[in-house]
Amino acid sequence: MGSNVIPNIFKAYDIRGLVGTELTPDFSFATGAAFARFIIQEREPGTIVVGEDMRPSSPQLADAFSAGVTSLGLDVIRIGLASTDMLYFAAGKLNMPGAMFTASHNPAEYNGIKLCLSGARPIGKESGLVTIENFVRSGSPVSFGNVGKESERNLLADYVQHLHMLVDVSDIRKLKIVIDAGNGMAGYTAPAIFEGLNLEIIPMYFELDGSFPNHEANPIDAKNLKDLQKAVKKHGADIGLAFDGDADRCFLVDENGETVNPSDLTALIAERELKKHPGSSIIYNLISSRSVAEVIEENGGTALRSRVGHSYIKAMMAQSGAIFGGEHSGHFYFKDFWRADSGALAALHAISALGTSKGSLSKLLKPYQRYFSSGEINSEVKDAQKSMSIIEQKYVDLDKVTIDHLDGLTVNGDSWWFNLRPSNTEPLLRLNVEAKTLARMEKIKEEVLATVRK
Repeated sequence: MGSNVIPNIFKAYDIRGLVGTELTPDFSFATGAAFARFIIQEREPGTIVVGEDMRPSSPQLADAFSAGVTSLGLDVIRIGLASTDMLYFAAGKLNMPGAMFTASHNPAEYNGIKLCLSGARPIGKESGLVTIENFVRSGSPVSFGNVGKESERNLLADYVQHLHMLVDVSDIRKLKIVIDAGNGMAGYTAPAIFEGLNLEIIPMYFELDGSFPNHEANPIDAKNLKDLQKAVKKHGADIGLAFDGDADRCFLVDENGETVNPSDLTALIAERELKKHPGSSIIYNLISSRSVAEVIEENGGTALRSRVGHSYIKAMMAQSGAIFGGEHSGHFYFKDFWRADSGALAALHAISALGTSKGSLSKLLKPYQRYFSSGEINSEVKDAQKSMSIIEQKYVDLDKVTIDHLDGLTVNGDSWWFNLRPSNTEPLLRLNVEAKTLARMEKIKEEVLATVRK
């Protein structure tokens, strides 16, 4: 496969591209061989676990990838249909490198490959993805040794058992719960995870369908939560869960049909985890609500602030020994889940907390809702760095203001803060503002946007 036909679909954390033109069986075979070569170079275990989502192209691409791996003499264990966190479970439990065929929340015409090392350790641009890309571009040498073996293994029951070992949901009061799987992998995993619990489940879009006939499987976009919000109110449910396409992210809707800020869920899980592991460290990304750090400190933990992005959080978890990490994007990372992210585990924490409390979800989360937040607002700019430095000049000399550059520009006031960070892929600046009062938040938001958009 000559470098002239290799598409530029190696991203920061994974491989993602259009099926048929960019992501083809030939490309997948070449990537399988390249990954095998990388695994041999890294002296990793010589068996690779492969999972796939419900997209029509996933089985064929996984077949080709597996053939590429075995052509270099390594073995493959196919676990079949899986959520991304189930693939991480397999790579962790079996202590083998893994490959997951999914394009997560992307539209139907896309697919992709997420790769990890043994123990579910992440592979991104800084940790091997560039090497693998170079192997694909240069072509892997043909092996004249033995061809590896491919076998199949169903790990769904083991995965569910592990989740239930981490979060006890055996003793909860009866809850009515609506789950929107968005025709994604939660339609396969959720029945197994929530079966036999004291729950009345109202399923939405559980049919596995990679063409996403009902709505995009991307719950961070408010329009994709509308059906769930309506259903929660219609059925008088206690809680609603929305999963993305590969079910590694979970968003909540409360009993009033209101969406729950992922920072509230981060704070809730942080408090629960600190009861189990007093005095531990917990990571939050820098655009999480300020209340997250407050809750961590109030419960005797150490709050660690991270850049946005799973590779940063996972690396910080490994270095610091943090027990948990949460992101505004609905990703939640658990030390006892090989530091990987799991939407199912976050959902079980929410259900356990709600099921052992007497009140509603909105009442349970109220203590964490201390600030007003703008949500993420994108602005198209010609020169992101220039815009950020103009903003910085405006605020740098103000009283009681501190500034840092951990990820873009963060300006901290006494009862407010905002962060401006450039997109990695588009000419955009992303703004997040938070303040103690709605009026203050709106004022700062307007001031910053007026300058940025001028």
